[in-house]
Amino acid sequence: MSRASLEKQPAEVASMFDGIATRYDLANDVASLWQDRRWRRATVDAVAAVPGERVLDLAAGTGTSSEPFADDGALVVPSDFSLGMLRVGKRRRPDLSFVAGDATRLPFADGSFDAVTISFGLRNVVDTDAALREMLRVVRPCGRLVVCEFSTPTWEPFRVVYREYLMRALPVVAGALTRDRGSYDYLAESIRAWPDQPALARRLLDAGWEHVAYRNLSGGIVALHRGTRPA
Repeated sequence: MSRASLEKQPAEVASMFDGIATRYDLANDVASLWQDRRWRRATVDAVAAVPGERVLDLAAGTGTSSEPFADDGALVVPSDFSLGMLRVGKRRRPDLSFVAGDATRLPFADGSFDAVTISFGLRNVVDTDAALREMLRVVRPCGRLVVCEFSTPTWEPFRVVYREYLMRALPVVAGALTRDRGSYDYLAESIRAWPDQPALARRLLDAGWEHVAYRNLSGGIVALHRGTRPA
């Protein structure tokens, strides 16, 4: 298949993820040297959902990011716009309520959730700012947001090494596992083009979130951004 472009046409991006759905989780583990599991656990801890709370997990893919919430007793709704990803996830976890949805036009009522989170998916949304406003709409007043996304390493020498790995090794390693290098060329480019930590924090504020803060993981390879809906 031809890879998606950085214009992020939704149909192209969804089709790209459909094509790599069956081996996507394995590719993530190997390409990140299994650090993705630690990053996802940090996201769950940052959301800090208590049993019975409703959590919307956007860009949930096959539900790997949703499973810890369910296992901890939260009422999690995994949502993604890739039907291929959702099918793989539903086969593995039929107990989870997978919902197809576009992050810029969420199929949920105002104030439906106590928390919303998105891991490694915000940069693939066609309109980042519209998605952040939609997330604000679907959480209750004082509800919370946690964004886990690739970001900019804070130490310049490491940043250079990381970008070399990102653009050269990631597409080769993950592409070999999924048999689709083109998708990982796009994903590497989308990471490189993504705003740094302060820039994304400003976009959360502009979308209406309060108490915005971020925390770096793995030297800034990944950052957790948090915000709260105003009361």
